[in-house]
Amino acid sequence: MQVESILIKKETEHNFKKLMEMVQPNDSLLLLMHGSPDPDAIASAIALHDIIQQTKGLAKSVFVSTDPIRREQNKELALSMRLNIRLVNQVDINSYRLIALLDAQPSFLDGVLKFIQPHIVFDHHPREGDWHALLEDIRPRYGALSTILTEYLLCSRVKVSKILHTALLYGIKTDTANFDRDTLVEDISAYAYHTRYGNLPLIRRIELNQIPISYLKSFDNAFHQINHFRGRRIIFLGDVETPDVCVQVADFYLRLIGTYYVVVAGIVDNKLIIIFRGDGYRKNCGEIAQNACGLIGHGGGHRSAARIEISLDVLKEKLDGNLSQSNIEKFLVECLKKSGKHKTGKNTTTSQRKKKRIL
Repeated sequence: MQVESILIKKETEHNFKKLMEMVQPNDSLLLLMHGSPDPDAIASAIALHDIIQQTKGLAKSVFVSTDPIRREQNKELALSMRLNIRLVNQVDINSYRLIALLDAQPSFLDGVLKFIQPHIVFDHHPREGDWHALLEDIRPRYGALSTILTEYLLCSRVKVSKILHTALLYGIKTDTANFDRDTLVEDISAYAYHTRYGNLPLIRRIELNQIPISYLKSFDNAFHQINHFRGRRIIFLGDVETPDVCVQVADFYLRLIGTYYVVVAGIVDNKLIIIFRGDGYRKNCGEIAQNACGLIGHGGGHRSAARIEISLDVLKEKLDGNLSQSNIEKFLVECLKKSGKHKTGKNTTTSQRKKKRIL
């Protein structure tokens, strides 16, 4: 089916029909986002909500995340969308008949969240773990989940508000890094469609307001702590207030002349967060991250962006209890040297193939 110059896949039509069979009139729906919600997850959750609200009706619904929104642009987006996203521990999950998980998979829900069994799962990352949902749509070739939900919106023929057009446009824009990451023609078509109806000045305003004043000390710290290693920049920031500090610093220092990838690490909530950013041309950040730290940490990513999290307990054991600045820097350099010995794309282990959403 062709709608608005976007080809609606048979898979989408089949799953949409299944969704309509699952949902009851005036149902109750919990829309769950894993981690700190990013624009792609937020936009996709709003889209699914609007589809069900306009087709079947919802007696009650709630937007929920496992972690608070940390990045300033994402806070601004949620505020502009008039969206109240509550933390999972603030909601009685059992009071909702349906649970939909967006931009993640049940295998991502660990610890105290393992008991959550979503009925609906939408994601665009590679399938991970052994799980089942009544309706699951996993398409790892897509650059953004917002593109997939755009197909569902057009298939449902519901009215798409200007505010939703704007959210989906921004979701595609950010998750494809302005189409610098892996992207399909479907992503480009959906982006062009939403551009006709979205609020572009609002997106511009959100993008301009991205760095809190409190982050500036980390940029200064990075300048003094940066290590240069064969076109790679390695920075350990010590304790930081949020992983987004590492992301912002990495994005900035990737612009240095002669740089083809940057590794920025910081300690947050008893974890070492390692952010990888690259030009996407010479090296694959996702593979580097897995080859360097995949055996002791969790995460993965795309060709130009990746993230690994390592428990400080595991790191202490690895470094004989010495978590000094110099020792962690040495650890990072040694990990990258080790990753360079792996042949890209060959003999990858199961753990190396696992990839999760980048925040």
